[in-house]
Amino acid sequence: MPSPYRAIFRAPGTLSFSAAGLIGRMPLAMMGIGVVTMISQLTGRYGLAGGLSATIALAAAVLGPQLSRLVDRHGQRRVLRPATLIGLAATAGLLLATVYEAPDWTLFVFAAGIGCVPSVGSMVRSRWAALYRDEPRMLHTAYSFESVVDEVCFVLGPIISIGLCTAWFPEAGPLLAGCFLAVGVFWLSGQKATEPAVHPAGQHERGSAMRSVGLRVLVLTFVSTGVMFGAIDVVTVAFAEERGHKAAASLVLAVYALGSCLAGAVFGLFHFTRPPARRWLIGVCLVGVSMIPLQLVGNLPLLAVALFFAGLTIAPTMTTTMALVERHVPRAKLTEGMTWVSTGLAVGVALGSSVAGWVIDASGPKAGYAVPGVAGAVAVVVAFLGYRRLDKPVPQRGGAQDEQRAGTAGSEGAEGAEGAGAGRDTRGSGAPERAGDGAAERDLA
Repeated sequence: MPSPYRAIFRAPGTLSFSAAGLIGRMPLAMMGIGVVTMISQLTGRYGLAGGLSATIALAAAVLGPQLSRLVDRHGQRRVLRPATLIGLAATAGLLLATVYEAPDWTLFVFAAGIGCVPSVGSMVRSRWAALYRDEPRMLHTAYSFESVVDEVCFVLGPIISIGLCTAWFPEAGPLLAGCFLAVGVFWLSGQKATEPAVHPAGQHERGSAMRSVGLRVLVLTFVSTGVMFGAIDVVTVAFAEERGHKAAASLVLAVYALGSCLAGAVFGLFHFTRPPARRWLIGVCLVGVSMIPLQLVGNLPLLAVALFFAGLTIAPTMTTTMALVERHVPRAKLTEGMTWVSTGLAVGVALGSSVAGWVIDASGPKAGYAVPGVAGAVAVVVAFLGYRRLDKPVPQRGGAQDEQRAGTAGSEGAEGAEGAGAGRDTRGSGAPERAGDGAAERDLA
């Protein structure tokens, strides 16, 4: 492991909570595809399978930020464990209802309950932020490492889930995902020494972290980015099937994730001295441009090459996004702000999958790549329109009182605060941005 990565693990407890986070995040990549595989094998009803998977994703998108808000107010241990028990009970209910052929509506009820699962990635990143808040270089490296962990989960998770469902028994994939969730969350929440401190009640302002204009820009951009991801998955499978090599789709998509892994690992070795807003804008533009070659490919090898280079743009942009979140969100709402970015991405993935499916049915797989192309263009437009909101420096805030002082400051004071914020963020304070009125940049993880 290169020395910058070794350095972040020298602090006590870091290796332990990062390992717990890896295990706890596996269900994110396993549960949805596992349910689809299980239902399709047991009933042959792909429509039902897709509906249940979408229900899980949408429920998680709705409930995730609310759970994270509770975490910011009450701490990880007090919130994560009860929420996880609800999610595990719903998972068991879905498996039993499927095996015993319960009415379809019961399956959807349990699928919605599975959405009551905490955003483990946000919990881990908030621990890194609490540990290295005043060390931008270390925080940048930590967020880059977490981006690589995310990609590893999305490479291995579907393979494990589908493999178990097909080789062992249909319920094996979701069952193992539930086990991973229980082990990861209870191990993580049991590590009190590295748990971020709960802010005093007086620092918790009313309302959602989405009141921040800067955070809204990031979330909207990531909805478009999620559409790209969801569409690419669906269209690539159809593209490979049309050419008689459906099984190769998983390998092609693995190459996509591999590109992101490599870029994230290398990105974490660099130290940046300028604020992350411009770096984020460049990253979003590169992500959008990387969708253009997909419109031109005519075979699987060329598609794999195009997706590999497209993957190189993902992890660095994600890392920078998380750095911006910290600059635009009060520290008392940091976990919630991070979760909103993940929620925007998840909503986009669900939309992208659906739209791509319609386009494929109407015009074929080749035309399906127009969906990520258009989504990439939309992401670039949103990024340019919102860039000024992200580039405005705001003082770091611990809570509502700090925010109030920042809001009453004159324009000169705001400029001075910006310069100070930029100096400490240098590519990454690494926590999500949030702004009631302003922004606090943080490295995307």
